[in-house]
Amino acid sequence: MPTPILYDCTPAPNPRRARILLAEKGIAVELRQVDLMNQEQLSEAYRAINPNCTVPALQLADGTVINDNVGIAAWAEAEKPEPALLGRTPAEKGLVAATNAWVEFSGLMPVAEVFRNTAKGFAGRALPGPVNLDQIPALAERGAARLAAYFDALNARLKGREFLAIDSFSLADITAMVGVDFAKWVKAEPKPEHEDLRRWHAAVSARPSAKA
Repeated sequence: MPTPILYDCTPAPNPRRARILLAEKGIAVELRQVDLMNQEQLSEAYRAINPNCTVPALQLADGTVINDNVGIAAWAEAEKPEPALLGRTPAEKGLVAATNAWVEFSGLMPVAEVFRNTAKGFAGRALPGPVNLDQIPALAERGAARLAAYFDALNARLKGREFLAIDSFSLADITAMVGVDFAKWVKAEPKPEHEDLRRWHAAVSARPSAKA
């Protein structure tokens, strides 16, 4: 059976999340690079694959395309249940889903607000997708404030915990780890007083999958 194709852009944070998850699962995929800097995601050829004009997108052997990280995780968990990255019990599944959503909203979104509303290369492209939108400097200021509050909250959640959502490595840890690394793009990092956050980040970054 043909190997699934992951449409990727190596430096970008969102496809990195998919690569880490698939590496944890031990699911082999063919990586195909999409040149975001030259707006290849807006080409007619890529629109035919993913009309959302975003990466990652996972194309399965039957032609089905899953164009969202949470969707890719759901497919991967069903395709190869172990190791379980979305939780095992109903309670764990709920905690992983809720924590991952919180990280996306409170962590990844603020970094994206700062980055896409300040980087010169994103002038007129303040949001990913097929629609061109102007940058809004005030959103960058709001994003910076949100990010500072998020680091405080993330540190508090990790106090006395090895993992973020449940007692094992999960999708929420992947999303949060990539978010902390993405924050470096806007010159933001956990402070020395964020001891639990820094401890956790060092541990999850040492996993082999983090290099995927």
